[in-house]
Amino acid sequence: MHSNSQKTWFGHPKGLFLLFSTELWERFSYYSMRAILVLYLTDQTINGGLGWTTEQALNLYGIYTGLVYLTPVFGGYIADNFLGQRRSIMIGGALMAAGQFTLAMPESIVGDMNLFSFYAGLALLIAGNGLFKPNISTMVGELYEDGDNRRDGAFTIFYMGINLGSLMAAVISGFAAEMFGWKAGFVCGGIGMLLSLVIQFGFARSLLGEIGIEPAAKRQARVTGKKEKQPLTKIERDRLKVILIMSLFVIVFWAGFEQAGGLMNIYSQEYTDRMLGSFEIPAAWFQSLNPFFIILLAPVLAVMWRRMGAAEPSSPVKFAMALVFLALGFLCMVGAALEQGGDMAVKTSMWWLVGAFFFHTLGELCLSPIGLSLITKLAPLRLASVMMGIWFCANAVANYVAGIIGSHIGNAGPLAIFAGIAITAFLAGLLLLIFANRLIYWMHGAEGQSEKANTLNTATA
Repeated sequence: MHSNSQKTWFGHPKGLFLLFSTELWERFSYYSMRAILVLYLTDQTINGGLGWTTEQALNLYGIYTGLVYLTPVFGGYIADNFLGQRRSIMIGGALMAAGQFTLAMPESIVGDMNLFSFYAGLALLIAGNGLFKPNISTMVGELYEDGDNRRDGAFTIFYMGINLGSLMAAVISGFAAEMFGWKAGFVCGGIGMLLSLVIQFGFARSLLGEIGIEPAAKRQARVTGKKEKQPLTKIERDRLKVILIMSLFVIVFWAGFEQAGGLMNIYSQEYTDRMLGSFEIPAAWFQSLNPFFIILLAPVLAVMWRRMGAAEPSSPVKFAMALVFLALGFLCMVGAALEQGGDMAVKTSMWWLVGAFFFHTLGELCLSPIGLSLITKLAPLRLASVMMGIWFCANAVANYVAGIIGSHIGNAGPLAIFAGIAITAFLAGLLLLIFANRLIYWMHGAEGQSEKANTLNTATA
């Protein structure tokens, strides 16, 4: 673990704010594309879209977002064993910038190769993301020594950077697509990725020092003096069990949450009354509700957790809360479907969507930054980026499932889908709450509540 305590800003290493800025523009790039992808696929070809059916578009969306979260496993392995995190981020960022500009290539250039260039752009984005995503998050953890209680707060700050980028992306990319066509939205994403690379290239050496240069496996071998791979200890095995079990519940959460970019995106476009006076709100702008609520609520939750002191919920309990909030969000969507009364020609109130995004955001804040922090606490150093990749792999499964679920709207109808997700999320949250103490026990001191759980579980073992 590295320390960069000599260079601080607001009580945190300055390197945190470099990583914050790098991730902000990378997420701007990603969400610029995500906000318009399904809309671009389903729009009529006369408007510059591809003219796909809703089912085709949502299936591709699920496959794409699934691969985005699957490839970090390989990117984490490459970084841990060969490239190091810093080189992986730069190579991954360059690939993603190339992907965005490939998507933005006008038909006058690609001609009959338009569909080929589209798939090539997606492939470059997927490959680049695999190298970038796990390593930027792992480097945040490396800024802090083991036991540093600033780490959870650091990931909350980092997560706000992610969502500030997302907030700007949906508005800017959505506006550009509305005014100048879909390709302009992809250009916005490419520019954002270039800004991310410039920031990382210009300031990493001075603000991060040696962090992320040497591959983690090689660094551990150098520090311990043992070149051969060491078997996992019992504590390490228990902690890895926690990561894997929590990942299962993460799948349930994100499978519901990721309806935002697919099914809920289409619902806002086709079935929602978006008129505000004489102005019709672009459907892509609803994608900004989630990051807006995160920026608004993250500081509130961070202060609340700190003031709770010893009464602060453990990570498994926070995850259970996240699932309950997800269920409440989909109850809002059930309300929207009931307002339609089975008549898909009826436009529903946009406030149902606002309520859904509000509760989903509360759930995200109880799960996503807490999960990132937890991985850096539980994963062995030599497997840090790989385990971060496996954590994102749960998102891969969830995004693929989300696409399958959303694509059945034509058969099952929105009411059945929204109600089914709400019930599943609530039951999963209840199950996690039941087994929370056992998971805390397996963490072996990674969280303050572990001693209490240790006593309880020892007595009941």
